[in-house]
Amino acid sequence: MPFIVVALVAVLTADVLLLTTSGQETKQPVRAQATPKSTLMAQQQRRQQQKQQQQQPAQQQPASTIQPVTPLKKLHKPNLFVLTRKPFTNELLRKVAKLRGVRALELADAASITLDGKRVQTLAVNPSTFRSYTPKVTASSDALWQNVAAGDVAVSFVLGNDGGLALHRRVAGPVGTLRIGAYATTGLGAVDAVVSKDVGRTLGLPRDNALIVSAPDANSDTLRKAILKALPKGTQVAMVNPVLPQPQTKARSWPAGSFMTGEQITVALQAAASKLGRPYVWGAEGPDTFDCSGLVQWAFARAGVRMPRVTHQQWVTGPQVPLSQAQPGDLIFWRSDPTNPGYISHVAIYWGNGKMIQAPRTGDVVKISPVHTRNLAGVVRVSPTMAVKVR
Repeated sequence: MPFIVVALVAVLTADVLLLTTSGQETKQPVRAQATPKSTLMAQQQRRQQQKQQQQQPAQQQPASTIQPVTPLKKLHKPNLFVLTRKPFTNELLRKVAKLRGVRALELADAASITLDGKRVQTLAVNPSTFRSYTPKVTASSDALWQNVAAGDVAVSFVLGNDGGLALHRRVAGPVGTLRIGAYATTGLGAVDAVVSKDVGRTLGLPRDNALIVSAPDANSDTLRKAILKALPKGTQVAMVNPVLPQPQTKARSWPAGSFMTGEQITVALQAAASKLGRPYVWGAEGPDTFDCSGLVQWAFARAGVRMPRVTHQQWVTGPQVPLSQAQPGDLIFWRSDPTNPGYISHVAIYWGNGKMIQAPRTGDVVKISPVHTRNLAGVVRVSPTMAVKVR
């Protein structure tokens, strides 16, 4: 149980961080500026230039200006993710850099954009430097980051695999289409897509409004409070891979009333079963479509249990129990993301008798399936009092 307690304490102190919609400094969604219509003469000249370029010998074609991505040198574990209303200035960066325990900083552009019809939390980054803050498997791939530098979008394994965004497919973005160049879970909570800074500019992402902080030797909660004090009002700080002191007790007792009642479990299971056959849609929370964690949140809410939204938050809503001791209403979790093997990527509700009810992936529906143990992370017995604190 010591491991469980540490994980629970770590998440209890975390806040939910919601990336702003692109251009939210004005509190209005920024729409892509339409390209001014050119004159007929300009259009004819452009067609002539394109025709001439196509007729030139290959050696006369302009060389690519894409610079090679710098090789990975050192990994930096991200501990805090900071989002501001306005761009970071050098003065603000110096304030954060001087705080005790800060080892490294990385600027990024953050916004929520529409990708393939889905709202996706997105970062625009410098591929050469940002790669150092991602999980080792992702950081080590030169080809992945070269693709990002060349204009591709890298999406999380969950968005790609479960959300139906196949590799090398072109999908609709805020301005034109984007090519899915790689699956690359960043390890930064709800961030599910990464593009280069140049692509971010074309998409209208606000500049330099996000900061990744590596401080492996500092108490993350203490540092979070210091950053909030140092930066302007409205700043949000979420803990990622938090570093927190060990709890005083090695085990936690769970008094009577800590877990869901039999009536609550029945209501939650009946609610989930009432949605059998409804389609999986990435990011959907019901009542007609669901993703895996959205189904859990919706069904448990019918029983009066307030659950956090995403899988890695739901993972710490109660103690872990052996699969052999699973009871109806327990949650089953898997780690299936090869780009970030420690990440919780899927959840289902235990139905009983070796069965579970789940919303699997794009192209599938809510259904009851046999429990499988490949990439199994564990089983959690939900405590409503614990669940309501996880944010």
